Formats: sequence, C-alpha cells, structure tokens
Amino acid sequence: MSERSATVVVIGGGQSGLSAAYHLARRGFTSALETVGERTFVVLDAESAAGGAWRHRWESLRMGTVNGIFDLPGLAQPPVDPGEPSRTAVPRYFEAFERTFDPPILRPVQVSGVHDKGADGLLVESDAGRWHTRAIINATGTWTNPVRSHYPGRESFAGLQLHTHDYVSADQFAGRRVAVVGGGISALQQLEEIDRVATTFWYTRRVPVWRTDGFDPEVAGREVIARVTADVEAGRPTGSVVSYTGLPWSPVAAGKRRPMFTAIEPCGVRESDGSFTSVDAILWATGFKAALQHLDPLGLRNETGGIRMHNTQVAADPRVHLIGFGPSQSTVGANRAGRDAVAAIVRELRPASRPTSR
Repeated sequence: MSERSATVVVIGGGQSGLSAAYHLARRGFTSALETVGERTFVVLDAESAAGGAWRHRWESLRMGTVNGIFDLPGLAQPPVDPGEPSRTAVPRYFEAFERTFDPPILRPVQVSGVHDKGADGLLVESDAGRWHTRAIINATGTWTNPVRSHYPGRESFAGLQLHTHDYVSADQFAGRRVAVVGGGISALQQLEEIDRVATTFWYTRRVPVWRTDGFDPEVAGREVIARVTADVEAGRPTGSVVSYTGLPWSPVAAGKRRPMFTAIEPCGVRESDGSFTSVDAILWATGFKAALQHLDPLGLRNETGGIRMHNTQVAADPRVHLIGFGPSQSTVGANRAGRDAVAAIVRELRPASRPTSR
C-alpha cells in the first residue's frame, strides 16, 4: 500500500471540505499531489464526483424548497431555477467551484481509520493508500451514517421499508398506507409529499414543538448556534436540528401526529394504546448522525458519547478539526468553520518565537 505525506489532510469534499480547501490555498498551502513540503494539503472525498451529499438528495427536493445554500467562498452561485432538483443544481455549482480553484482532490476514496503516531503525527488509512499528516480537517457530514432505529418486530414486516437515505420520491408510496416515522424537517417534507398520493400516518417519540410566529432566521440562527456551541464546548452530544429550532407549522402534519407505536407486525403497527393500524409501507425519516467512525481509533468521545471542542478543534486531540459538525452544520456555518480550522492550523504550525537576547 502506498504511503504519502501532507501537512493537512481534509476528509470529505462537500461544502465544508471545499471551504477548507479554499482557505488552505489562500494561506499558501499547495497540492500534496504535486509537491512535497512544509505546507501541503490533500482532500480525500468518498464521492465519485463533485457535490457531496447533495448528489443523493431525493428527486422531489427542489431548489425552491431547500433551507438555503450559502455561497462557497470566492464563487457566488449562479441564478437557479427554483423548480430544479437540488441533487443536480448544487453538484453543478460545486463542480464549477472545483474547476475554478482546482483543489487537490482524490476521489473516490474511502477513509477507514485515523491513528495517532505520537511525534510522527497522524496516519490516515484509506483504500487509496496511507497519508502521514500533522493535522486533520474532518468534513464528512452525516449522509453516510443514517440512524436506523430498531423496533420490535421490524424484521417481520411484510411491506416496504425505506430510510430517508433511500427515498427518491412519493411515487414509491403511491396508493399505499404509509407510516412516516420521525420528527425532523425531512420527515415533515416527505410526509407532505407522500400524503398527496397515499394514506399517511405520522409517528414521533415526542410531541412536536411548532414554530408559528415571529421566526427571524438570522436572529434564530445566532441563538441556535450559541446553544449548540455551548453543548459541544461542554462535551455534550448534540441533538437534531429541530430539537434546537422547532418545526415550521404544517397543517398536513399537525392533524396526523401519533405517539410512537410499540411494535411492528407483518401487516402493520401496534399503537401505543394497544390498537392495531394496518400499513403496507414504513418510511424511517429518523435522521442522521455525524459520520465519524473512521476517527474512533483516536478515542475522541467522552463517557457520554459527546466530543468536547474548542471552536473547530477537538479538545482531546487539537490536531483534529471537525467542520460541518455541531454549530457548523449549516452551509454558512460550514464556510466559517473551514476558515476557522485553517486559521487555527496556521497558528499551530507557526514556529515558537525565540526570546530576544539582552
């Protein structure tokens, strides 16, 4: 297996990873694919082409209904058709960014583990070889780590079961009786879509907290970021986005919500009150968690499962930066986190000043 070196290895080539690559280049870092030196970097991306997780969004998620895509640094988005699927529009924009700035990206590359080599830095193992590095900027997002909840009887269900990860469009459920499980934004969007072509039932573990008035995205965004930042600085596991923001009011969903069922049977679900509801499809819109399994060898998590951080740096190992994580999960947050991670790495690499002679 080949072994190479880079001062910084960026893992992930979505919005966070591209932002980090842009700021590394601006700070004078050069391609580790072409040069060997003190300030080099490489981006290892698991996708086969530009676009990150946006390449896999469901077909019916259009640009007019996404929560908002902030510009990548240095390149404004072109005008887009609000009716175009986000799975084509956003990757096209990311591809244009890559053509413009030509970051050193290797793809498709699966990173299997990151190991501490003490004074020799960190070792990144992948299916495309090993990389020795002094710092990691992890930008792997959540798409590859869907939460697949286990419920009694799930294996016995005779109908269709899908996770949001596998959802394409409501056509998959046309004419069916569908249980939609989950209390997040994706669950709400998919419930509203499926309800147009099917009979739907909505199940959540908690009663939804609805946003009904006075929601200012800029003010609310600052408040949410402050709350999430407080959690990661304390090392607490962060919750879902809606656990911080609440859900936008949906007349369709509000009248359908049921407490979580207690068991799954071959032809339906057993309700919390003991009654039975027949369904022939279940959509698990149960969300995603940060895809950090490759960092497990470093032992970054505390006893509660959280990762304590200072800005983008992991407290347990400051050589590791997490971006697109915690308070930087939004696209604008990802841009800022990429810049902040690079600034911190530059400070760490700066030689210590020598005392002046008297």
